Amino acid sequence: QVQLVESGGGLVQAGGSLRLSCAPSGRTLGAHTMGWFRQAPGKEREFVAAIVWIGPNTYYADSVKGRFTISRDNAKTTVYLQMNSLNPEDTAVYYCAARVWSSGSYYSTDGYNYWGQGTQVTVSS
Repeated sequence: QVQLVESGGGLVQAGGSLRLSCAPSGRTLGAHTMGWFRQAPGKEREFVAAIVWIGPNTYYADSVKGRFTISRDNAKTTVYLQMNSLNPEDTAVYYCAARVWSSGSYYSTDGYNYWGQGTQVTVSS
């Protein structure tokens, strides 16, 4: 059973920073794209950022451009989300996702095949 394991969430004050990490446990996925999504209480899960291994090419939601950076390690096993200038609107559960065979959009949840369990990010004002 392949699992994605996120870490790095927590409580931070507005204006602060956090760095999330995500890595597969068990066998390697062979994923060619990894993404981060988030879900706030009472809201739909929304796209945050994605990185395509070839390039690498990166994609961001407008709401996080210039503040968040997605990256990967050279072994292409771990993906990171550096989050700077956090504000209370960034409070959500953040999910890591891997795209292996899906043909859906990078910006959509149906573009990914594997998901992590989520890590809570809370930004206080």
